[in-house]
Amino acid sequence: MNHHLFAPTPPMGWNSWDCYGASVTEEEVKGNADYMAKYLKSYGWDYIVVDIQWYEPTANSSCYHSFAPLEMDEYSRLRPAINRFPSASNGRGFKPLGDYIHSLGLKFGIHIMRGIPRQAVHNNSSILGSDVRARDIAHPNSICPWNTDMYGIDASKKGAQEYYNSLFQLYAEWGVDYIKVDDIAASKLYDTHLDEIKMIRHAIDQCGREMVLSLSPGPAKLDYAEELIENSNMWRMTDDYWDHWDLLYDMFQRCEKWEKYVGIGSWPDCDMLPLGHIGIRSVDGPGGDRRTRFTKDEQQTMMTLWSIFRSPLMFGGELRDNDEWTTSLLTNVEILDVHKNSHSNRLLTRKDDLVVWTAKAKNDETFVALFNLSEDTATIKVALDKLGLFRNQQVRDLWSREDIGVTEKHLEHQLSPHSSMLVRLSNT
Repeated sequence: MNHHLFAPTPPMGWNSWDCYGASVTEEEVKGNADYMAKYLKSYGWDYIVVDIQWYEPTANSSCYHSFAPLEMDEYSRLRPAINRFPSASNGRGFKPLGDYIHSLGLKFGIHIMRGIPRQAVHNNSSILGSDVRARDIAHPNSICPWNTDMYGIDASKKGAQEYYNSLFQLYAEWGVDYIKVDDIAASKLYDTHLDEIKMIRHAIDQCGREMVLSLSPGPAKLDYAEELIENSNMWRMTDDYWDHWDLLYDMFQRCEKWEKYVGIGSWPDCDMLPLGHIGIRSVDGPGGDRRTRFTKDEQQTMMTLWSIFRSPLMFGGELRDNDEWTTSLLTNVEILDVHKNSHSNRLLTRKDDLVVWTAKAKNDETFVALFNLSEDTATIKVALDKLGLFRNQQVRDLWSREDIGVTEKHLEHQLSPHSSMLVRLSNT
């Protein structure tokens, strides 16, 4: 089956990293799933993703514990830490948690690191479906620069594909719908691990279950765009993204570079949305336990860019602590319609720090996003003919969900610093 059909629109969901780092528990995952099912599912939010270190019993923050003992089965496959995920006892793994999430009408995702656990290699553990062992397939010189859990896998070795096959057969048994694979897409320190991406693609294709494949960290390299599209559904355009204006400012250039690669089932990824209550157990990260440091204007600018570009939307905060403002960002049906259903999305103009994006609706109406990235109040003016429009247009402000008048020849609005506006133009 064509894996692009697994994600025909950009995935929307919750990921545990921004609020709980490496230490999320089953109770916290279920609590956020309950909230999503009750308050957000009807708006299209449906993925619940357990991020890194779910197999580490000692994880207690955003810190990684070097060479910590990990939960692992006899076939070199990591298992959930029972002290944090009690339903995983007696060899049940994540199936009970996956079943619970599915019972809410939601989808279940997990994070993994590429490769095979160092612990398995040091123990020379077995590999299901092969007569070779962990040491035979490990690539000990291919290691993650920021996490000690894994060795890479040498794709040329007998048993390498069988190991990945055994992983995804297990994940299929657990009911996993979404896999975030880390230390694989690229980073500032190493190149893309294409051999392992291809092995993972093959393993998903043979496991008998549809799974969305997300690749991290980033920035992914444009040189590999076709390979990323061929093998995955999402790939990160950036290193870890946090609530700093300079990172949001930088994202505009990244979106400009990747816009032509956005397509059905292949979504360049701006990373998680650091909104609401984040950093709850952050001890080494940028800011500790806090509400997002983005101003309201900046939060709206981020949501506008992610929507007009059609990035996946993965909320990073503790959902149960959302206030009315944060909820309004996630439940504006007119903004979410742009994200889900628009097409022909592209940068129209950029003059210094005044930016205009545009897209088309299914009924051929026109969306226009205006951004003032500067430090001063500024007026942005766009001639209708640059949008391919040549007559009066009704203007609707999608954030306020109000019709704001008719424009004859151009769209013109004054915006405060770091703010944005997203409008729909339709024939009068």
